[in-house]
Amino acid sequence: METIGTPSLWLVFAGVVILALLADLVLMRHGGPHKVGFKEAAWWSLGWVALALTFNAWLWWHTGQRFGAEAGNEIGMEFLTGYLVEKALAVDNIFVFLMLFGYFAVPEAQRQRALVIGILGALALRALLIFAGALLLAKFHWILYLFGAFLLLSGIKMWRSAGEEPNLDDNPVLRWLTAHVPFLRRYVGSALWVGSGSRRKFTPLFIVVVMLGIIDVIFAVDSIPAIFAITTDPFVVLTSNVFAVLGLRAMFFLLQGMAERFHLLPYGLALVLAFIGAKMLLIDLYKIPILVALGAVALIIGATIALSLLQPARREADR
Repeated sequence: METIGTPSLWLVFAGVVILALLADLVLMRHGGPHKVGFKEAAWWSLGWVALALTFNAWLWWHTGQRFGAEAGNEIGMEFLTGYLVEKALAVDNIFVFLMLFGYFAVPEAQRQRALVIGILGALALRALLIFAGALLLAKFHWILYLFGAFLLLSGIKMWRSAGEEPNLDDNPVLRWLTAHVPFLRRYVGSALWVGSGSRRKFTPLFIVVVMLGIIDVIFAVDSIPAIFAITTDPFVVLTSNVFAVLGLRAMFFLLQGMAERFHLLPYGLALVLAFIGAKMLLIDLYKIPILVALGAVALIIGATIALSLLQPARREADR
């Protein structure tokens, strides 16, 4: 398993992530449970993006110093492309998160806590998936074709289901949780459960947190292979993935009031998955340059956002 990740690089990355999470948690606790407004979400989003781009610039410089300018440029572009792909695909998570919060009528003031806990769990699970994927790819090159076919089919499936709202009532995990976990039918502040021992009962917020983590891992099954199509270096895959997920909470609050305006975005995400799947299937015949892949992803996402704004959804236009 080839990687640029040295012990010192991993320590730098871990240190940056831990400090960023601590700052985030301290500031969130200082503000107390509250409804996150657009302005606050915008500043947090800019902060997370700036942090990711700063790390990207440092990684580009560091790799260039170690292996030469060409290697630095390649690693820098791989990180940026992986980050953009994961950031774009995370928008689909947000649409489902919005539906989940609406389904459980999560109070606005408690949504921030639910997202933080859910995202922390998702980061740990994604790390396991990435290292497992990297080990498999190092031993079995043909898995690239399996990932490529899976992404291509996922893109087709997403295109066909775009515009349809998933039905949480049919979710087997949710049905099992509500049938086997003793829980209250009301919220108790920010508590995940009340009581202890055999008298412990879980609040709806606990069910929401569990579902957030599960939903993110389900989406990661699509997004992680997509980044492996860009690079097989586990360090680049993990770091670009983590920095994209770190900003997921802020992006949720930024987009929650504008989800309907981006009604064509799921079609763009479907095209991104199909494009990356095709790139992976063609890898031994023709390796699409990273710069071309980055431009294609940016063009697809930008075009579908612009078309969404130029052509409002029918129900929005009828108001």
